[in-house]
Amino acid sequence: MPFDTPSSPSASYKLSPVVVLTGASSGIGRATALAFAGEGADLVLAARDREALEVVAAECSEAGARVLVQPTDVTDPGAVQRLADAALERFGQIDVWINNVGIGAVGLFDQTPIEAHRRVVEANLLGHMHGAHAVLPHFRARRCGTLINMISVGGWIPAPYAAAYSASKFGLRGFSEALRAELAGVPDVHVCEVYPTFVDTPGVTHGANYSDHRLRPPPGLVDPRRVAQVLLSIARRPRRATYVGVGARSGILAHAVAPNLVARAMMWLTERSLARSEPRPHTDGNLFLPSAGHAIDGGFGASKLAGRPSAVAGMAATALGAAALMGWWAMRRRRA
Repeated sequence: MPFDTPSSPSASYKLSPVVVLTGASSGIGRATALAFAGEGADLVLAARDREALEVVAAECSEAGARVLVQPTDVTDPGAVQRLADAALERFGQIDVWINNVGIGAVGLFDQTPIEAHRRVVEANLLGHMHGAHAVLPHFRARRCGTLINMISVGGWIPAPYAAAYSASKFGLRGFSEALRAELAGVPDVHVCEVYPTFVDTPGVTHGANYSDHRLRPPPGLVDPRRVAQVLLSIARRPRRATYVGVGARSGILAHAVAPNLVARAMMWLTERSLARSEPRPHTDGNLFLPSAGHAIDGGFGASKLAGRPSAVAGMAATALGAAALMGWWAMRRRRA
């Protein structure tokens, strides 16, 4: 469905809404840029690597979109403000702003450089805050607009060996809730959260790794193109929170009623996976430099299984649900 209908009676979208997208050079970002381009949106693409952005912009232009490339490091608030200013200068308005940047550093907390932890929080949490701070005055002035924060199921469930990532994602959830409360008096300004499970992007191989082992995501990965379609849907019909991937809701429920059990299970699964992986030297990955490689897919096979959750993922979801029920039953027993 093209963007020919406003998301609310007072939302004055043009026929071609203006979408600002950070983290647009690879993975979910690149898939999202192409999805919006195919639906007639005007695009402002941001990431650190201009050359990679130009490749994505050329693909979007071929699909008929008008595209502005604006190299941006979201950890720099001035750069993010210049991104918003450039979008307004080129297109006159911003209708949708998608905070999509996400990086990680894998390793035991006290064995990972503190500079790496700091960088993860700067990109994942402060980067989203910088984006919101740059665009919300425009949304308030127009009294409409949609801000989408790409969070993760990691915003609900702790991720051992990724403490800074967990901190940033839990923080993003609280940040989004607070913004929504502040904007309650402007009902056509929407703050939306997206919570995918593991997605088959290059993020795992691009990220920092201090674990001493090769990293590989678990089975049941989500195709990044599916996440892109979810973002399209939210841009058309904003909603508070959207969960993507098998096990997302059951995992959140399990953690709500049995947090210690889920935490121990996550640690056991992580250590078991690392123990089976071959050794790898430490790397800072894309923490301080742009990513090397800008594909949509991570190469772990999700695109071949699009729309078909794996049996392993299904069993994991069932196990988490069972854990939730066990936790609920145990709590009832203690209170009886």
